Amino acid sequence: MNIKFKLFIGLFLLCISLNAQNKIDRLYINVNLKFNQEDFKLKLNYVSIQKDTLSFETVKFYLTSFQLEFKDNSIYSENNSYYLFDVENPETIQFSIANHIDKEIKAIKFNIGVNSLTSVSGAMEGDLDAIKGMYWAWQSGFIKMKIEGKSSSCKTRKNKFQFHVGGYLEPYYAMRNVNINCNSNDKKSC
Repeated sequence: MNIKFKLFIGLFLLCISLNAQNKIDRLYINVNLKFNQEDFKLKLNYVSIQKDTLSFETVKFYLTSFQLEFKDNSIYSENNSYYLFDVENPETIQFSIANHIDKEIKAIKFNIGVNSLTSVSGAMEGDLDAIKGMYWAWQSGFIKMKIEGKSSSCKTRKNKFQFHVGGYLEPYYAMRNVNINCNSNDKKSC
């Protein structure tokens, strides 16, 4: 099985693919960022649609709570799963979400960010460990997405920018749900 889909996150195109090669394999998520159709890399110069020159030093975000819905209407849910994607750390671009499942996937659902209950639970371990740089404090919770870099259009010192997106209470609830329907007749694509 090889399922790929694309999702826009602000400036980036997030490409995620699900891969399982045979019956003993696990199902893996591979995350690949694109910028204007190019493979994304830190510290390279990119030109936006508005003709701004951008260079990124940090890109991190959480992918959480994966759910697979199959053609037979059964569902596989991965509860309390938190994957921190960090462009600087190649080990984070691929992670396993399930043992091999020999069923056709009808839909994939997941969240970008951390839910409100986790946000108020304090710093934890693993990808939720405060040492990862994605936790503000018990009052503010987790940063859902962090993007830092330089832009020629920023009127800041050394043209630097920082976007730390978070919030777990309305009207600032920052977690986003992603639902992808797989309507292809080809078992290998979504």
